[in-house]
Amino acid sequence: MEKQAPSEMGIISSESPSHIKLLIINRELLVTHIRNTQCLLDNLLKNDYFSEEDAEIVCACPTQPDKVRKLLDLAQSKGEEVCEFLLYVLQQLEDAYVDLRPWLLEIGFCPSQLIQSRAVVNTDPVSRYTQKLRHHLGRDSKFVLCYGQKEELLLDEVYTDTIMELVGFTNESLGCLDSLASLLDHSMGILNEQGETLFVSGDAGVGKSMLLRRLQGLWASGQLDTGIKFFFHFRCRMFSCFKESDALCLQDLLFKHYCYPEQDPEEVFAFLLRFPHTALFTFDGLDELHSDFDLSSVPDTSSPLEPAHPLVLLANLLSGKLLKGATKLLTARTGIEIPRQLLRKKVFLRGFSPSHLQAYTRRMFPDRALQVCLLDQLEANPNLCSLCTVPLFCWIIFRCFQHFHATFDSTLQLPDCKVTLTDVFLLVTEVHLNRMQPTSLVQRNTRSQTEAFRSGQGLLHSLGQVAHWGMEKSLFVFSQEQVHASEMLEEDLQLGFLRAVPELGPEGEQPSYEFFHITLQAFFTAFFLVVDDKVGTEKLLRFFQEWVPPGEATVASCFPHFLRFQCLGGTSLAGEDPFKNKDHFQFTNLFLCGLLSKAKQKLLRHLVPVAALKRKRKVLWEYLFASLRSYLKNLPRVQTESFSQVHGMPTFIWMLRCIYETQSEKVGKLAARGICANYLKLTFCNACSADCSAISFVLHHFRKHLALDLDNNNLNDYGVRELQPCFSRLTVIRLSVNQITDSGVKVLYEELTKYKILTFLGLYNNQITDVGAKYIAKILDECKGLQYLKLGLNKITSEGGKCLALAVKNSKSVFEVGMWGNTIGDEGAKAFAEALRNHPSLTNLSLAPVLML
Repeated sequence: MEKQAPSEMGIISSESPSHIKLLIINRELLVTHIRNTQCLLDNLLKNDYFSEEDAEIVCACPTQPDKVRKLLDLAQSKGEEVCEFLLYVLQQLEDAYVDLRPWLLEIGFCPSQLIQSRAVVNTDPVSRYTQKLRHHLGRDSKFVLCYGQKEELLLDEVYTDTIMELVGFTNESLGCLDSLASLLDHSMGILNEQGETLFVSGDAGVGKSMLLRRLQGLWASGQLDTGIKFFFHFRCRMFSCFKESDALCLQDLLFKHYCYPEQDPEEVFAFLLRFPHTALFTFDGLDELHSDFDLSSVPDTSSPLEPAHPLVLLANLLSGKLLKGATKLLTARTGIEIPRQLLRKKVFLRGFSPSHLQAYTRRMFPDRALQVCLLDQLEANPNLCSLCTVPLFCWIIFRCFQHFHATFDSTLQLPDCKVTLTDVFLLVTEVHLNRMQPTSLVQRNTRSQTEAFRSGQGLLHSLGQVAHWGMEKSLFVFSQEQVHASEMLEEDLQLGFLRAVPELGPEGEQPSYEFFHITLQAFFTAFFLVVDDKVGTEKLLRFFQEWVPPGEATVASCFPHFLRFQCLGGTSLAGEDPFKNKDHFQFTNLFLCGLLSKAKQKLLRHLVPVAALKRKRKVLWEYLFASLRSYLKNLPRVQTESFSQVHGMPTFIWMLRCIYETQSEKVGKLAARGICANYLKLTFCNACSADCSAISFVLHHFRKHLALDLDNNNLNDYGVRELQPCFSRLTVIRLSVNQITDSGVKVLYEELTKYKILTFLGLYNNQITDVGAKYIAKILDECKGLQYLKLGLNKITSEGGKCLALAVKNSKSVFEVGMWGNTIGDEGAKAFAEALRNHPSLTNLSLAPVLML
């Protein structure tokens, strides 16, 4: 029954404001700004204020302004309550009537209790599309699909935060972010007010994609209060699926290739163009974007309506020429850089801290006894613990040990020996090959690793063939035809090494596949190079291109042309690859060294002829030594008073990783012999704690004293523990900006006081408290030759300051002490003043800016 005014529930007081009069006076404003009459009609019909005939009369009007005028006329004719409800709908549905928000605030509209009791339904196309996006992203981010594609885990139950470090243009640390919401906070860590791209980078497996999935889940559930109404998530590798002749307008890219609005797509897109700041775009994996398409030959586009190649749309979205004001979050592996003018904020993902690792262990092992057992064993094995700082490797290790624990019904036992990445990936391969066996309730699987690999030899060769073909072309998504060409069976796909992904191309949904992770593709590429009889020397060494020293001629490159970013404002030289650090090639080299190591020959001799294995080992070792020697010879050198300094680059870290992967002491000695300098500078090399195993594996063979500078990396306490074998050689140790805590300082005290050869200790900008300061004071007491001590910007208070000041006072060798940025207060300052008085050697002391308490 149609409601009429005055209301049957009571006559409107004469003192109430006239809502009819408001509509009449502001008629022109309403006609201009009400663009959606359908939403108003839906609510008026639902609450019986309008009849179906009324709605038909409005809809019959030829133009939108005419529809608004007719609707206002009908509402005014039905009385105050209908007019008040109409204003109430305008107020409640902000997205639909955003232009009227200031006017509603100005008139101070406040609906009566009667009107507030009426239901308001949101049929606005923009709001409906937002709801659809939330449902779409919520569904996709709720579960994590594990290996084997047989188990789905709730993301909320397994996701654990990692270290998110804000950095500057030159990667200097600006502090850490404490939440995902702060990642999108435009008031924190801004490098360029004109830039629009939040750039998140990190090593392979550090959790970039998981972070985006978590971000999607938070937004979908309404827990991310950032004012974002549109969330578009793209994987960059999708753009490699388009042909050079393909062209799309921005609307088609968003709606046809991501999520289509259920109604009025034109209105939704118009809203997006008017309010681009309400949109968030995430582009995952810039380093996985591969195309022969040369953007430099295509003009830029700033029109959202003009068709262009999808890569052109991507480039212009990132540059702000399309949808300027929208937030763009871009991820890439470490070593990839984008032009500074695009950057708004830059973040490094550093992996698990010790506290994060403990939290992740609790999530993965709900049983308290298993938690304690596993954490105790990790604590006793810093090498394995270092690998676990990378979330992907940690997850693989934990899942493998869960499998063995369930299989053998025994307590988890981590190996006492050194564990390499090759060991980890051989282990996960063995686990999934064993899943192919028929299960039995009464008989446990007792196959050896060799038996497992022999039974799956054909499958592994097919996987390697696909991986190698893609790696040669830097492709990470494979068509169904490419997978079937390797003679892989349908049941083989169920193991989980390859997973199906619906990549949307110009012709609709195309079945395609990808390896579970880029490191897995690298592993199977290396496996193929080892076990395939037809692989010769040139193909075996093809991915070592990155090791060629600067300025030396290279063999014909196997790398295809990557996307050029001239359209983003880049100034790279013609033909120069903008992606300097191709980690997928580096991981392939690393696994190749691991698989051809002596320790793996017992396994591989059952899969490949012994003669071929010996030939490949000989070729690889000769190339490895020659490359290392040539690389070190060509590095720039600086001669100081007592040091010959060489500055290694990230490629040198990869070389050390490969040498460590061999686990050959002979190889380590030969590598140490090639270091013709006594000061090794490895700053800003993106080294993590696990890399310290590789560094010490080589340096502990160095015969002379050595200075080691590892400032501005990501070593943490586990890395300090991994450096123990080479402390007997180090006279200079620089570990500033490395997230080192008191636990790491304790290790330094225990080791450095054994040898007492230290002259320089740099621990600036770490997380050292008074507890660590007391250990450092003991180092100063016992290492009589220590001359330089850098402890600025830590968490040392007056108590630690006084301990250090006393040690400085008693030292007869210390020349320079840096303490600025701590909070030692007046008492600490007085103690240092006393230490400085009549000191025989101290000439440089920095306490400022110190917070005097």
